[in-house]
Amino acid sequence: MNDNSAETTGRRSGRRTRSGGRAANTARRGTELFKQSSWRLPVNQDSLIEPVSEEGVQAIHNGAMQILEEIGIEFLNQESRELFAEAGCRIDGTNVKMDRAWVMEMVAKAPSQFTITPRNPKHEIIVGGKYILFGNVSSPPNYLDLDLGKKVPGTREQCANLIKLSQYFNCIHLIGGYPVEPVDIHPSVRHLDVLFDKLTLSDKVCHAYSLGKERVEDVMEMVKIAGGLSEEEFQSKPHMYTNINSTSPLKHDHPMIDGCLRLIRRGQAVFVTPFTLAGAMAPVTMSGAVTLSIAEALSAIALFQYVKPGCACVIGTFTSNVDMKSGAPAFGTPEYMRATQITGQMARFYDLPMRASGVCTANVPDGQSIWETSNSLWSAIQSGTNVVYHAAGWLEGGLIACPEKFIMDCEMLQMIQRYMEPEVWDTSPEGIAIDAIKEVGPTGHFFGIQHTQDRYQSAFYQPFISDWRNFEAWDIAGGAWTAQRANKLCKDIIADFEAPALAEDRLEALADFASRRKAEGGAPTDF
Repeated sequence: MNDNSAETTGRRSGRRTRSGGRAANTARRGTELFKQSSWRLPVNQDSLIEPVSEEGVQAIHNGAMQILEEIGIEFLNQESRELFAEAGCRIDGTNVKMDRAWVMEMVAKAPSQFTITPRNPKHEIIVGGKYILFGNVSSPPNYLDLDLGKKVPGTREQCANLIKLSQYFNCIHLIGGYPVEPVDIHPSVRHLDVLFDKLTLSDKVCHAYSLGKERVEDVMEMVKIAGGLSEEEFQSKPHMYTNINSTSPLKHDHPMIDGCLRLIRRGQAVFVTPFTLAGAMAPVTMSGAVTLSIAEALSAIALFQYVKPGCACVIGTFTSNVDMKSGAPAFGTPEYMRATQITGQMARFYDLPMRASGVCTANVPDGQSIWETSNSLWSAIQSGTNVVYHAAGWLEGGLIACPEKFIMDCEMLQMIQRYMEPEVWDTSPEGIAIDAIKEVGPTGHFFGIQHTQDRYQSAFYQPFISDWRNFEAWDIAGGAWTAQRANKLCKDIIADFEAPALAEDRLEALADFASRRKAEGGAPTDF
């Protein structure tokens, strides 16, 4: 058994959390590391990009319905097939065909907006509407930082450090699956240790992997304990979520559907995100890949609405292309951007909240990693995405989690949040500033006038990793490149991190639950 057990860590966490901790954006020994953006839920103010016409939207919809009616989706979960049969769908072995009228009737029951409330209600999120939320990197098996200089299998310590960064940065609104897979913990008990870390090192919305009954049930119980919730309170509204991927093309596996059914029956949220790569797991045309993705997502959402009408569901997109020279996935491409924008049109057509991703193909935190991630993030904005998964820390197409990249991405996220604030385009008389222009005239400057003095501290975004000095000043200061500056800041944040407060009785109950479930064997594995 791993030495770094939940019970042992719990005692250490108890000493930290009894002190009350510091707010996520507060100081290091009384002095701020940097001035970061305050916690808030950004509202996307922009008009959205719609690459396809109304006729194009209808064509994609009709294609998705034709897939569901004539080709069908494979559901490997027996209970789901029984539920589909009960609903009047046509079952042939594992293949399920469903009429479009029934699908649309079920999908219409899903809410267009809902909340998820974690153990700290101040970090409640709103999913839907014009809100756009950002989540951390989730599920890479490998880790890379500048000190290592190479990728290595993830560990619990690295996973915990990425959770700390997720808690620290106010631009991160929810925590996905393991920020890096801690392969030093046996798979049977991995979920217990990581959820213990999530629930003690963070008080933001967290996630359960739908990978078997035991994992889902354990996570729900731990979220209840951390929140001090009765079963009735837990079921009354979403307090957590899961994200599942279909097995493209045309398949939903057993454990993911099982986990979703368990979660929705107890009032929790589900994101359904087909993973369709054009040219490999989907047609080489992006409209064909989106059509397949929509069909796969709606088939599961329709099932969940049949079982629990009004349950919280999100339609996700993970449609990109492959490198046709190597077969490797490619992200942040022009095709990825268009697929995301088109999926946004379809999500609005079905009146469903939407999830996209902040992804890249780059292997290290370099220029390529930033332009690809920037492409991904802006396509999320342009599409009206409500939740951006993997928005900070993702490399190598999801195979690497990187703390320097995490911090560099958070700079981009803060810039996006600032970009969305209405005061940036204030057109009031004070914003237009005719009096200030008259005062300065054609020969003066604006630095010293009162209009500037009243506003200069908050007029513009202030970066924490970008270096705005000229070359000579930057060179004299040591000439550190962006990733090197991020490396130092990451160490500073981790060194002085204090976990958010958690009542001692809940902390003890979490540790006891994890220890008991470990003694019982945790979740069954294949080895």
